[in-house]
Amino acid sequence: MKTEVILIQNIVGLGGESDLVKVAAGYARNYLFPQGLAVPVTGANKRRIEALKQRRADREAHEFNAMTELTKSISKLIAVITVKTGDDGKLFGAVTSGMIADQLKTQFDIILDKKKIHLEHPIKQLGEYDVPLKLHHDVNSTLKLRIESTNPVSTPAAPAPGSPEAREDRRTESRGHKRAQHEQPAEAPDKKAETERKPRAAKPEKSDKPAKREKAEAAK
Repeated sequence: MKTEVILIQNIVGLGGESDLVKVAAGYARNYLFPQGLAVPVTGANKRRIEALKQRRADREAHEFNAMTELTKSISKLIAVITVKTGDDGKLFGAVTSGMIADQLKTQFDIILDKKKIHLEHPIKQLGEYDVPLKLHHDVNSTLKLRIESTNPVSTPAAPAPGSPEAREDRRTESRGHKRAQHEQPAEAPDKKAETERKPRAAKPEKSDKPAKREKAEAAK
């Protein structure tokens, strides 16, 4: 059997303040009325509807303003969650909306209901993600999230002296050194030696024509 009630508080999936809704009589009698979440529909209670509507409007306006300011702050943040991984980089488990909400509170002192964090699937890989947030029915945002591993990044160890790997490294280094010497350009020839090798120009022989000319003029 159904009965009509007036909601005093917002109830997810049922309605908000001042809404008239029909619920099971037992649900209203055993839960809604004792918890102060709803009242029966009577003439006196109907007169409370306008006051409830105003309270609801004030609450929603406050939530809208608060979530609008929050989205401005969140857009500048990068939440970092560190997780354990195997040698192949795969996570032990997965990152969930609840873990993200906990990290927001721990890292930035932001309290956010995990139901406002809309992960399509739990995150199972390291990397960076854009996580959609539904802060208000009129306010959406995106949280930048980075998943890092707590395991140190392993670096390849140097080969032990005398091992086949070490001998191969020395042979590779030797071949590279010889190749570099072979490809080195030849030195320019010594300019001084080149100058000495050039043949000297022969000195011009003195002509005796001027002397003969003088003797002829004297004989005249």
